[in-house]
Amino acid sequence: MSSVRAADHVNGSVSYWYRQIGLPRPGEPLPGDRTADVCVVGAGYTGLWTAYYLKKAQPDLRIVILEKEFAGFGASGRNGGWVVGELAGSRERYARRHGRPAAVALQRAMFATVDEVLRVAAAEGIEADLVKSGVLTVARNAAQSARLREVIATSRDWGWTEDDLMLVDPNLNVEGLTGAIWSPHCARVQPAALAQGLARCVRDLGVEIFERTAVTRIEPRTAVTPHGTVTADHVIRATEGFTAAVPGHHRDWLPMNSSMIVTTPLPETAWKAIGWENAELLGDMAHYYMYAQRTADGRIAFGGRGKPYRYGSRIDDAGRTRAQTTGALWQMLTAMFPAASEAQVAHSWSGVLGVPRDWCSTVVLDHETGLGYAGGYTGHGVATANLAGRTLRDLVLRRDSELARLPWVNWKVRRWEPEPLRWLGVQSMYALYRTADAREQHSSRTSVLARVADAITGH
Repeated sequence: MSSVRAADHVNGSVSYWYRQIGLPRPGEPLPGDRTADVCVVGAGYTGLWTAYYLKKAQPDLRIVILEKEFAGFGASGRNGGWVVGELAGSRERYARRHGRPAAVALQRAMFATVDEVLRVAAAEGIEADLVKSGVLTVARNAAQSARLREVIATSRDWGWTEDDLMLVDPNLNVEGLTGAIWSPHCARVQPAALAQGLARCVRDLGVEIFERTAVTRIEPRTAVTPHGTVTADHVIRATEGFTAAVPGHHRDWLPMNSSMIVTTPLPETAWKAIGWENAELLGDMAHYYMYAQRTADGRIAFGGRGKPYRYGSRIDDAGRTRAQTTGALWQMLTAMFPAASEAQVAHSWSGVLGVPRDWCSTVVLDHETGLGYAGGYTGHGVATANLAGRTLRDLVLRRDSELARLPWVNWKVRRWEPEPLRWLGVQSMYALYRTADAREQHSSRTSVLARVADAITGH
């Protein structure tokens, strides 16, 4: 932390987003055995959206949500605040199994999801700093610029138009900028405010949310907790990055760690120097990528990979972040925006996201057992969880809808390798990405090391 200017720096405490709005007091645990039509395990975005859409479609459904901590405790309250329409998976992989039109339909559904999140927030009075200003992706060397052009060319082959993605000359003053693309399919959000707003909304609809209730076992039509057992026609696992902690699912999805810092409010002189006048989100074309937003209260929230994976799929629930990670993120931020060095680091935190072995998200429901799940969003969960919730609604209600026919429905993939292979694979991947980024500072081509890294973990 020696290179970081830190004023009243908070480390962990879930996230800055909760520091801003206040940590909620967890609700009461499950008071005993319960029966329901639908039991949802996990009160993050996936569980809350699923309950919301089911109740809206069929108000008489008895829905119970079980949450180990409090609603929005996990990635839903810790992420970078991107409601992005980017596909959480490989369109090529979806197309190989289901055909190109199906993969295109899934991408179009993702684009539409951004507006759906904004629509529901407005209709339900959820104040979450939502602004749809799109997402800007920048390149800072020749190799990254070449990848930008490849992204444009490939997107055109998949039916994207200038209205979906275009090369731009941004007003944003990124140090070393060599190129940029912009897509309108993204909105800024205060993620914890969205999660808490959704929790309030589903409670108002009559959904029971029992917090401080860990689920120790999931079986057909059954969720077992220390406080009692919930029996339901459908049991939906909505645990995303925490899935590895669910008995029997340790190797289903790898819990990938992502870390963030947020600055103190920047002075107006700094904002003028940076040129970040609107609420567009910001990412880059590095392999060891970053993501950022200008917050509604005049700060920069900046994220990236710190220690990406802990041996044995361990999870740090408190969100504490290593000093080295905080320092690295601060150095990246000020390298891109030298004027931001006038500010200081106010808060650092971390969270986990779910990564399937093929990096493709999925929605699954088996009517014979009543078991279902959704997740594996690989870092694109703010919007994707909404689409998953609507899809699970249609699957539970047995609707033959366009959503129920999307190619990620009942998409299944093999599990991750046991340790130490899992740890070695992830560590190797990110070490290669870091080295590839360094080499590309002096090259006009994508480093072969990045392709090796992709091959190792199927990225």
